[in-house]
Amino acid sequence: MREDLCSQLLPAGRATLRRGVAVAMVVGLLSAGRASEVQAPSAAAPAPAAPPLVIGLGQPLSPADIDRYAITVFPNGRNLPPGRGSVEQGARLYAMHCAACHGAQGIEGPAARLVGTDGFIGWSDPLRPLRVRKYPLQVLSVGAMWPYATTVFDYVRRGMPMHAPKSLTDDEVYGITAHLLHLNGLVAGDALMDKEKLPQVVMPGRDRTVSAWPQER
Repeated sequence: MREDLCSQLLPAGRATLRRGVAVAMVVGLLSAGRASEVQAPSAAAPAPAAPPLVIGLGQPLSPADIDRYAITVFPNGRNLPPGRGSVEQGARLYAMHCAACHGAQGIEGPAARLVGTDGFIGWSDPLRPLRVRKYPLQVLSVGAMWPYATTVFDYVRRGMPMHAPKSLTDDEVYGITAHLLHLNGLVAGDALMDKEKLPQVVMPGRDRTVSAWPQER
């Protein structure tokens, strides 16, 4: 009886096994085809887009906008604006805008001393030790320390007067710069400063710098 049962089941089992193997082969072929499609895109598929050159941060500025902020004046005079100002004109402007912080003669303070030599004692200024003791910033003088006259112009135009920086016209800045140079004995009382003459003024502090900026433009 066992032989009869085995003879009946064996053909059915073999048929089932053959069907299972055939199904597995078909599934395997289909899976391999799908994997190859994912791994190797067809030649007709579009290439990935290149990243944008501008990432979208900030706002582009026009040359006119940049010119409003590109106001740095270099030691050799490059970037000085048109205009002119006299010592006499600068004296009036200095009394209006500068004397309250720097003193009538540029030495009284309380802000930085603009005139004279550096140090605690000045033979031409017997009261200097008292002012330096009260305002230590007074130990250094713009007239003695700063190496280039063009830097005086740049700083005055950029940051002065303290309560209203950038409120002075270029002519007014030239005038105040001329007055400060005159107070330091570097230009005559009738001097007129402009973009050509200002870079020619030799400041006492130039020899104290590590290297001199070339004068040619």
